This record gives sequence, structure tokens and C-alpha cells, in this order.
Amino acid sequence: MKDYSNTIAFLGQWGRFQQVVFFLLCASIVPNGFGAFSLVFLTDIPSHHCVIPDNLTEDWRKTIIPIKVVNGKQELSRCSRYRLDVVRNLSAQGFIPGMDVNLTDLEQEGCVDGWSYSKDIYQSTLVSEFDLVCSGQWKQPLTSTVYFLGVLFGCFFSGQLSDRFGRKPVLFATMAVQTVFTFIQVFSTSWVMFTVLLFFNGLGQMSNFVAALVLGAETLTGDVRVLYSSMGTCLGFAVGYMILPLVAYFLRDWRYLLLALAVPCLLYFPLWRFIPESPRWLLSQGRVDEAEAIVREAAKWNKVQAPKVIFEDYRVFKTKAHSKKRHNVVDVLKNGSIRVTTLILCLVSFSAITGYYSLSFNTSQLHANPYMSCFISAAVEVPAYISSWLALRYLPRRLSVIGSLLLAALPMYLIQLVPQSLPHLYIALEMLGKYAITTTTSLMFAYMAELYPTVLRNTATGICTTVSRIGSCIAPFLLKLSLPYIILGTLAVLSAFTAFFLPETFGKPLPETMEEIHKRERIKCPCITGKETPIPVALLDSPL
Repeated sequence: MKDYSNTIAFLGQWGRFQQVVFFLLCASIVPNGFGAFSLVFLTDIPSHHCVIPDNLTEDWRKTIIPIKVVNGKQELSRCSRYRLDVVRNLSAQGFIPGMDVNLTDLEQEGCVDGWSYSKDIYQSTLVSEFDLVCSGQWKQPLTSTVYFLGVLFGCFFSGQLSDRFGRKPVLFATMAVQTVFTFIQVFSTSWVMFTVLLFFNGLGQMSNFVAALVLGAETLTGDVRVLYSSMGTCLGFAVGYMILPLVAYFLRDWRYLLLALAVPCLLYFPLWRFIPESPRWLLSQGRVDEAEAIVREAAKWNKVQAPKVIFEDYRVFKTKAHSKKRHNVVDVLKNGSIRVTTLILCLVSFSAITGYYSLSFNTSQLHANPYMSCFISAAVEVPAYISSWLALRYLPRRLSVIGSLLLAALPMYLIQLVPQSLPHLYIALEMLGKYAITTTTSLMFAYMAELYPTVLRNTATGICTTVSRIGSCIAPFLLKLSLPYIILGTLAVLSAFTAFFLPETFGKPLPETMEEIHKRERIKCPCITGKETPIPVALLDSPL
């Protein structure tokens, strides 16, 4: 059967049709950028201390909050105050703190009357709204984890739905899920309500990205497909990421910020008529007439003449019984070669996403101004995405992934040796790690799309993305461990080793069927022969 890319070569690679698809799909990913990291501002912890009653003398009002030493600096206690009944009694007797009373001898109590939050940076956050501090502080990182659990489940089910019902319906459905639940969250009256809605919001978050990625990768061809799969989609994400701190700077109340992030998403739904379904997917479903209609419309947009019969080979293929077979997650697991590839991709993706979100959340503390910190963290991704595009265009996929993983591991190990007296070196190493791990993440999106046939592409990509999202779920807690950088570096090194055994796709067309995977699947063991060794046919479908 003639290759799809060769069949539609008459369209060219960069006509009006490809330009519209490219930029509209990239635009549809922008909300993912400011949605994924909105929790940086929504759940930030403002400076706070126990509420101070008004009916005290000025001296006691200034001293009722104990002074504690944190990281070598003195600051007001955030979770305790001197017992109010004792302080009132001493105040009524005219005792002066520090002179008549030794403060270290006084008993302390928790913030039984609530907390007073600083408004120097934020007017309101989830933390100040629902008191996610002190005994309730565990809710703050759990909020992010619940969100990423929603992302995890969304990636798993949306991939299968996309392979079953099409890329385009899932793309717009997941976009609608994000928009609707973000809007409803504005009216949350409790932390539980907000968190439940946040879970459903997460269902559409990364699912939208993956659906757009696969749709564009299957519709575009040649160098444009590589450009889109690496730099295009990821720059769309980065643009949204960089817009986020700008919007948050002017809207410092969490409800207004959420509203501002939800409303612009409504502008994307009219794009339904301009974004086509994937012709590759339609062909894989035997819907040849619909695929031809899209290509003929593309020919009109590009002002070229289409052949009388475009997909003649596919019409013959359509008559075969196996062309009607439905594929699902079982096909990923039961096929030996695809199963091994998937397991490796899951490990590499998990390591990359764990490092990406850990460093992204941590780099929000790079600058005293959280808005500047967020922008710096977002801006460093732009050269990373450009690097991934250049690597995908000129270098083998396997070499690119391995190199970026090792580059990410190096600063993670070195950062442990940096003394506190050299903060700028610490930041430089962390930014190098963020750059390298972001490059890896971008490479993996394009690499995954090239390793699977059209009939399984979204399902398999969804599985790998689902496993990788476990890393984003644990990232908020990983940062609280004693040696997070050592863990991140070790994961990167381990993933680099396993990536040696991934099939190479550089310069090869996207596979359409399971049979094409069987024909070209290879396992490479460079440490022994440096050559690719064919997998015995008997092992391709082995249950082991």
C-alpha cells in the first residue's frame, strides 16, 4: 500500500491548508500552558500569623505572636500565639511584655481565632480563602496532586476515545471540559468543592494537548510535521505559560484569575469548522470518502489540482477483513515488540515529567517576586523547544533523547555540591536542568507519535502519558524530600540507559498499520554489536 505522505504529496507541505491547521492547533494548546501552572498562584501561601485581638494594649499586640528562627532568620510564628486568656490577664494588670514579663515563660496556643494574611502580594488565594495552613497545610500540596490525578485519568481514557471516535471530537470535548469546570470553580464555597471540580478540570487538561498533538502529527507531513510535533505544540504551551504571570499580576484575587483563564477559551469553539479530522485516522477506519473529501478541500485551499482518485490503494485495503478490526489497549499489551517499546517509553516519559514539574514548581522560588519567578521558569522553555526541533530535524531520535537526559542528570548531581554562599550558581544549574529536561519532554511527544501505527497511536500515546502523569502527581511531595535532586538525576540516568533499546524512527514515515510495525521493528544493542537485530517473528506476538 502506498505511503500516506507520498499519496498526498501533491498538496505540498506548507500551503494555506497546512498553515491554518498548524497555527490553529498550536493556538488550541495555549490554554494548557496557563492552566497547568495556575496552581502556582492559586495555592501560593501568603505570609500569615494568628489573628490578634483588638482589645489589647499596643505593647501586647506587638508581642503576642512569638518570634521563631527559620533558616537562620527570625520571623513571626505562623501557627501559634501566646495564650490569649493569660495575655489579657497580664495586660489588665498593667504588666509590660519584655520588662515585667519574660515571654519565654508564657504558654502558647494555636490560632483558635483564625489567621491574618498579608496582602502585599495577593488579595486572596485558595490558602487564605480556606485556611490551608498549619494543621490544614497538607491540603495545599494535595490540591495539586488531585489535579494531576485528573490529568492522569484523562490521558488514559481520552486516548482510547480518540482512537475510537476520532481526534477532532476528543480535542473539542476536552477543551470544553477545561473551560466549563474552570468557570464553575470560581463559585467554590469550600476546599472540598474546589478540589473535586479541579479533578474534573484535570481530565481535560493534558488530554487536549495529546489530542491536538496527534491530530497535527497525522495531518501534517515531512519537516512541517516535525516542526509542529516538537516546537509548534510546545511553544503554544510556553506562550500560555508566559501569559499566566502577566494575567496573575493584574488579577490578584484567585476567583478573578480563574475567570480570566476560563473566558478566553470560549473563543476556540468556533474553530470547529476550520480544523479537520485526521485523514490518516479516517483511512484507518475505512472511511476513505471522508478522507478524500478533506484532502480535496485542502487542495482547493492550496490552489493545486487533486488526482481523480486519491486513495485508490486504501479502497482496496478497505475491503480486507482485518481493516475493520477495532484496536484498543489490549493490542498494546499483547504485542511483544509494542509492549517492550511502551514500557521503555513509560519509564522515560515518567522520568522526564517528574523532573519537569519538580523543577517548574521549584523554580517558582527563584525570585522574591513570584510573578517574575514564574516568567523566568516559562521563558527558559523557549530555547529548549527550539533545541528539540533542531535535534528532531537533524539528529537520530534515540541519540537526542539519551543526550538530553544525561545533560539533565549532570546539574542535578552537581547542585548538591553548591554552597549556600553561591546562590547564582545554584540557580544556573537548576535552569540548565530545567532546559535539558524540557528538551527531553518535547522530544518524547514527537518520538511517541512516530513509534505507533495510526490505529493505536492515540491509545498508546495516552498510556505513556498516563504513566508519566504519575510523576506530576508526586512532584509536589518530592520537593519536600531531603535529596530530591539526587532522585531526579538517578531517574534521568536510568531512563537514558533504557532509551538505547528504543526503535529509531529518524527519516522514516509514520506507520499506518500493525503489520508495518511488525516489518520494521528492531531492537538495538549498541553495547554488543552496534547493529540492529531483527526480532524473530515468533516473538513478536509472544505473551512474554
